[in-house]
Amino acid sequence: MSSKLKVLQVIPKLGYGGAETGCFDLAHYLPENNCYSYIVTSGGELLKFVDQKKVKLIRLPVHSKNPIFIFFNSIALVFIILFYGISIVHARSRAPAWSCLIATKITRRKFVTTFHGTYNFKNPIKKFYNSIMVRSNLVIAGSNFTFSHIKDNYSKYLNLKKFMVIFRGINVDYFDSSTTLEVEENDLLLKWGLNRDKKIILMPGRLTAWKGQEIFIEALNLVNKELGYQSFYAVILGSDQGRDVYAKKIKRLAEQYRLTGYLKFVEHCGNMPLAYKLSDLVVSASIEPEAFGRVAIEAQSMEKPIIASDIGGSNETIINNETGFLFKSGNPESLSKKIVEVLNLDQSRLKSIGIEGRKNIIKKFNVEKMCFSTYSEYKKLLN
Repeated sequence: MSSKLKVLQVIPKLGYGGAETGCFDLAHYLPENNCYSYIVTSGGELLKFVDQKKVKLIRLPVHSKNPIFIFFNSIALVFIILFYGISIVHARSRAPAWSCLIATKITRRKFVTTFHGTYNFKNPIKKFYNSIMVRSNLVIAGSNFTFSHIKDNYSKYLNLKKFMVIFRGINVDYFDSSTTLEVEENDLLLKWGLNRDKKIILMPGRLTAWKGQEIFIEALNLVNKELGYQSFYAVILGSDQGRDVYAKKIKRLAEQYRLTGYLKFVEHCGNMPLAYKLSDLVVSASIEPEAFGRVAIEAQSMEKPIIASDIGGSNETIINNETGFLFKSGNPESLSKKIVEVLNLDQSRLKSIGIEGRKNIIKKFNVEKMCFSTYSEYKKLLN
């Protein structure tokens, strides 16, 4: 058997979320460092971007929570581990983690999990189901906030010697304001029905109540009252993912406040750096704690001022009043005051915030740092 490190990552679907992009980035980092890289998944939009000369893709229904499928997947994983000589199995979600636990017990391989979020539980059964994520040889938390959540709720399942924080990271070369072209910016402005005569406020994130779109719309109404109507454009960028009732609710709220002329709802943007580049201000208004909060680090990497709720991961990724601004979570008045404050900043102050924001991300939340830290822990685990 080859002495090279062979890592199998298992994830339900390879989409555009934080867990998925982290899996994707690490899968391509490993071959560049003399390792073999494998992914087991059921599908996803990112599959078409995987370099299959470097990364071996295997399709299994690992998205399913059905106990029969979980058992079937565990048997399939046993054969995959033995056939390819896998050294480490890394699970990034609960259902496939149960399959991975069984498979690694049978094959005596090292098992790693990454706790990407704060899973809810209302009863002991759900908590037990969640606890699979701390039953591995190494538990990785994506932020200090997530670390504290695990420690507070799952300590009886956890051996603290195998528990650590590795901050999630982004590709700072991709999220770089110098990489967009003016013609692309003009095309997107035209597509969104905007022009450059007003400041543009961007709120990215899927349409779901806890992301705070209602708070954002209420804050925009207050900003209008203070600065005068039609003093800005705003874009809520994200899919409702089947939440039709909620999507209709926030659109009715926009109509109620007479914002429809300058508040745009955009379902999808295939070029997020371009969306950030067009904006003058980015907002993340979550009313529940973000385990990490990609919007805040993407905005800072693009040298844009970010306003975010003062809960969860944003407290770690934003240096308040230096690389961005925090407002009182769930409070439209607090958010509106911060929006007005940023809209009134002069260009030199905005430029300083942008420069410091990008420095912050390159230093702490670069995808290269995340991948190197994970790779280093793999080697320690085997040694």
